[in-house]
Amino acid sequence: MFTLPALPYAKNALEPYMSEETLNFHHGKHFQTYIDNLNKLISNTEFEKMDLKEIIEKTAEKTEYTAIFNNAAQSFNHGFFFECLSPNGNKKPNAELLKKIESAFGSYENFEKEFKEAAVSQFGSGWAWLAEDKSGNLSVLKTSNADNPIAHGLKPLMTIDVWEHAYYLDYQNKRADFIDTFLKHLINWK
Repeated sequence: MFTLPALPYAKNALEPYMSEETLNFHHGKHFQTYIDNLNKLISNTEFEKMDLKEIIEKTAEKTEYTAIFNNAAQSFNHGFFFECLSPNGNKKPNAELLKKIESAFGSYENFEKEFKEAAVSQFGSGWAWLAEDKSGNLSVLKTSNADNPIAHGLKPLMTIDVWEHAYYLDYQNKRADFIDTFLKHLINWK
């Protein structure tokens, strides 16, 4: 069974960019709910002993497993997102990844622009991602609801949550401001 992973920083460590109140709700309530729902759904099933990645791969695009996919993917997405945040954010990626980003997007600044556009233009709830295919090619993509790169055979490298619960307490309806803050102050490339 899955348990809520602890944050890798104190709940107030991301202030003033992300409040402790936001983390209490987003991590402590929303994320916990996905974990709890997933545990109920997979109890005594073939999925009970699998990790999140396996569950996502085996349930993606299978309508009979929609609820399991949604809760497994949201559990993965949220755990991954919280790891993409740091109180010491905005350090550029390591030299190897930075070189790949510059090769794929022309510059780190072009990557940021494309990533922000994907995150801002995601209609409704979802995510923006930096992902890598099996050949090592990088791409920026956006996904709706619980969808993620794993469901499409890609490896996620970084993400931002653009569901309103990720930013509304701190930024209200200003999604673009939240994305700018993420890129300038919170992004964790480790």
